Amino acid sequence: MLEEYLIGNCSPTLASLKTANLFSMPYESEKELSDQIGYWNQEMEGKGISVVLLRRHETKALVYVCRKTRLEKNLKQPGVVGFLTRYGYQITGDLMDVDAALAHLKERLAGQEGFPHEIGLFLDYPLGDVIGFIENAGHNFKCSGCWKVYCNECEAVKLFARYKKCRDVYMRLWHQGRSVLQLTVAA
Repeated sequence: MLEEYLIGNCSPTLASLKTANLFSMPYESEKELSDQIGYWNQEMEGKGISVVLLRRHETKALVYVCRKTRLEKNLKQPGVVGFLTRYGYQITGDLMDVDAALAHLKERLAGQEGFPHEIGLFLDYPLGDVIGFIENAGHNFKCSGCWKVYCNECEAVKLFARYKKCRDVYMRLWHQGRSVLQLTVAA
């Protein structure tokens, strides 16, 4: 079951075009969910991908699929550490530990019904667009696609098109019999 969600929602991450994707999926039992997450983590480890359960409700799970080495680079981008520390993320020296940052994100998600806006940084959204979303309360954006764009509209439109093409190609190949592992680019 998780395989179709990986292809349909995470193709850009599987293809190494994007740091991470997030999706919500139904589940019938905690054991089934835990087994699926564990299985895909083990399968994807060699490809540099982690599958993380961020939040669980009674029948739905919020699953985060990422390339941690790439996330680590994103968290080192100018301005990102300072921005995240305002939301309680901890730094060690000049660095932010990826696993500690993900643990804090889980805590923030558990404490609210919606999404903390900084989650965009964990999904490879530009810092300027995350800040623009917060400052404008989700209004006054230049365009929207995978996220609401406040800064570089031209670049974002190109990225959105690449992500869509990737999803379309991956879905077609998966329906033709390719497995998730065959379609996942190694780190």
